[in-house]
Amino acid sequence: MEDLLQAYLPIVIFIGVCLAIGLALLLSAFILAIRRPDPEKLSAYECGFEAFDDARMKFDVRFYLVAILFIIFDLEVAFLFPWAISLGEVGVFGFWSMMVFLGVLTIGFIYEWRKGALEWD
Repeated sequence: MEDLLQAYLPIVIFIGVCLAIGLALLLSAFILAIRRPDPEKLSAYECGFEAFDDARMKFDVRFYLVAILFIIFDLEVAFLFPWAISLGEVGVFGFWSMMVFLGVLTIGFIYEWRKGALEWD
C-alpha cells in the first residue's frame, strides 16, 4: 500500500501546486484590479439585449441560430482531428462512418443556410 501511495504522491503534489497557483491568481486579480465601471462596460453583452430586464420581452432568435451553427462547426472540428490522425487504423468502416457524420453536418449547415442564419440584417 505504501508503494501505491508513493506512486500517486507526484500527482497529489501537482494538484496542490495547481490549486495554490489558481487561488493566488484569483486573489491577486481581486485585490489588485482597478474598478472603474463605465456605461460601455456595463452595457449588454453578446446577445444584444439587456439581461434580466423582463422575462416576457421579445428578442431576436437569430442569435440562437448562430449558436447552433457554431456548435455544428465545433463538433465537426472536434471529431475531424482525431479521425484524421487515426485514419490508417480505422480502415474503410471508419472512413465511411465519418463521411456519414459529415453528411449529417452538411445537411444541418444547409438547413441553417436556408433559414437565413448566415444573413444578419
